[in-house]
Amino acid sequence: MNNQVFPVVVVGAGPIGLAAAAQLVERGLEALVFEAGDAVSAAVREWHHVRLFSRWSGLIDPAARRLLEKSDWQEPDPDGYPTGLEWATQYLQPLADALGTVVRLNTRVVGVARRGRDRVVDAGRDNEPLVVRTVSADGVEHRVVARAVIDASGTWGSPSPVGADGLPAIGERAAADKISYRVPDLTDADNVVRYAGRQVAVLGSGHSALTALVAFAGFAQTHPGTRVRWVLRRGAVGNAFGGGESDQLAARGALGQRAQVAVDAGHVEVVTGFRTSDIERAGDRLVLVSDDGRRLDAVDEVVAVTGFRPDLSWLSEVRLDLDARLQAPVALAPLIDPNVHSCGTVYPHGVKELTHSEAGVFLVGMKSYGRAPTFLALTGYEQVRSVVAAIAGDHQAAERVDLILPETGVCGGAGLFDEPVSDAGAGGCCGVPAPVELTLTASPRD
Repeated sequence: MNNQVFPVVVVGAGPIGLAAAAQLVERGLEALVFEAGDAVSAAVREWHHVRLFSRWSGLIDPAARRLLEKSDWQEPDPDGYPTGLEWATQYLQPLADALGTVVRLNTRVVGVARRGRDRVVDAGRDNEPLVVRTVSADGVEHRVVARAVIDASGTWGSPSPVGADGLPAIGERAAADKISYRVPDLTDADNVVRYAGRQVAVLGSGHSALTALVAFAGFAQTHPGTRVRWVLRRGAVGNAFGGGESDQLAARGALGQRAQVAVDAGHVEVVTGFRTSDIERAGDRLVLVSDDGRRLDAVDEVVAVTGFRPDLSWLSEVRLDLDARLQAPVALAPLIDPNVHSCGTVYPHGVKELTHSEAGVFLVGMKSYGRAPTFLALTGYEQVRSVVAAIAGDHQAAERVDLILPETGVCGGAGLFDEPVSDAGAGGCCGVPAPVELTLTASPRD
């Protein structure tokens, strides 16, 4: 059977999904982009208030730029740092408009399989196309036959729980009304009411946590009585503030420096070595309890920015080769595993690292990183360029990788969070650059 007569389905109309569509259109391949939200870049719009670490020059896919240049689109200042809202309205929405009917909103993908074969069946599998099951906003189900599936759905919809063992803490679900799993917009009127004058626990050690700390430190200055407690699983703050002046993403380095100033000035209380196991109600407040029995003073609100994880449930009928720890493609996982890399080493990669046993199925973007915490938009653009080239049969282009990523200058992997991190070698030690988290920090971030 000639699978080339069928479209390539892209799941998710975010930055990487739309870039994949632009690459497909440029190569003359039929594409369909299914977006569960009622607008393109729905996840990006949810963190509209966050400013990215990367400049505009690192946020626009080359094929997307070539497509947009055919319209009256005005490219933003390449040296500017956009907010999530600006990224969505000044680039991603115009790109979706240029792609036209390729993009289908309010369409959730709920399953992918090999036509007529569940994952157990070998016979005839290589001769059948893929089928993609979708559900529209009104609940109507559809089946789409596809040549290939590029999953760029990200991880935004699956935040990691508070519980340090990867499961929700006992009592976490019951306390959901007091827990936010995103960096809150503290200019929003409802959030001002929610957090002003309250005691807030921020959980997490990544750039999202630093963003929250900086935001709340400033918020506390204009809203007296607001107090912030930073709760870390690692045994010491160590390198959690990042690379500072050594970071080639200057805005990311500056964020860490601002967070350190807030802590050093006493605006943020730090608790280390605390692995949450239970959350208890104390009237309208919450008490965090660690697995060693430690109890923190009650707080009014919890901001849990402890990472994200991929939703693999609707891919259960295709054969994915995933690393047991990170839930990332097995060939990619060793490059991004925080338990192994003290310098966050990752090099640009493509179809070679993203191929699975199930032919024609590719996880790209943040989804491809599984539970690894950091990602750079440029990395995703390079991924989809390579994947689409392979789908088109241009194997020479698929194997070619031409991309230089910014060096983080930060040493010390997340796998050492129980131990104080030595400062030895900090500052530009990394031979190859670390990626930066794509969707979860604040001013500025990427």
